[in-house]
Amino acid sequence: MASIIDDVQLPADQSNFPTTALDLRESLRPIRAKLVGHRLYSKIRTIDDLRLFLEHHVFAVWDFMSLLKWLQRSYTCVETPWLPSRDPLTRRLINEIVLAEESDDDGEGGYTSHFEMYLAAMNACHASAAPISALVQYLAEGASIESALERCGGPAAATTFVRSTMQLIHEGNRSKITAAFALGREDVIPDMFRMIVADLEQQFPGELATLRLYLERHISLDEETHTPLALRMLTQVASEDENGWRDAHEAAQQCLLERLRLWDAIADALDARV
Repeated sequence: MASIIDDVQLPADQSNFPTTALDLRESLRPIRAKLVGHRLYSKIRTIDDLRLFLEHHVFAVWDFMSLLKWLQRSYTCVETPWLPSRDPLTRRLINEIVLAEESDDDGEGGYTSHFEMYLAAMNACHASAAPISALVQYLAEGASIESALERCGGPAAATTFVRSTMQLIHEGNRSKITAAFALGREDVIPDMFRMIVADLEQQFPGELATLRLYLERHISLDEETHTPLALRMLTQVASEDENGWRDAHEAAQQCLLERLRLWDAIADALDARV
């Protein structure tokens, strides 16, 4: 099936890059529209469909944390002896996001990461977490990311998505990674998840409480807190570099296109089951 990416209209003049976070966000509107209106959402009709989606998407939930921890390591001090990082504002912004993503309220009086909350949601609806758990285990045992991805048995589209994220991290460009995080992940997540949450209770009443908690926490935190914080951080970072806004535009655009490819693959996998 032809990819939805084929219809995305990118800016004609690629040398005319936005120079503010809001302008950059606006320039990505055509790609975001394709992502928010993707055919995938209407294909999640049964609990089996939802399980297939979760088994792919959990890899994106996991690699999001790698982007976040790279930013924390880059903009704050996580070494000993401790030294103050040069930018207190960015330090505050990233630590505030880390607090919620890595140790949010679990709804039962305790704390958990959003990744662990997602695994609990998968377990509750009997989706297989074996491949993502194998990936984490291989990495904990010292395997390289490439080796772990090859051996874990995850869906090909999901492991390809992770590879693109890890390549970006390996490149180590601050403006690119901050833009990927702010506009390729945090900014677009509420709109995407709202599409999924809308019909959950009607389709699967009472079966998906943990997943609904995860989705609602993401919508609330990302829309009200994390996206504004991430956009402020992007403005701070990209403005410091002569090529910062160009790099930010390139990375945010690429990240959204990679998400479209993943969504295309999941939709095709659902079609293949009919």
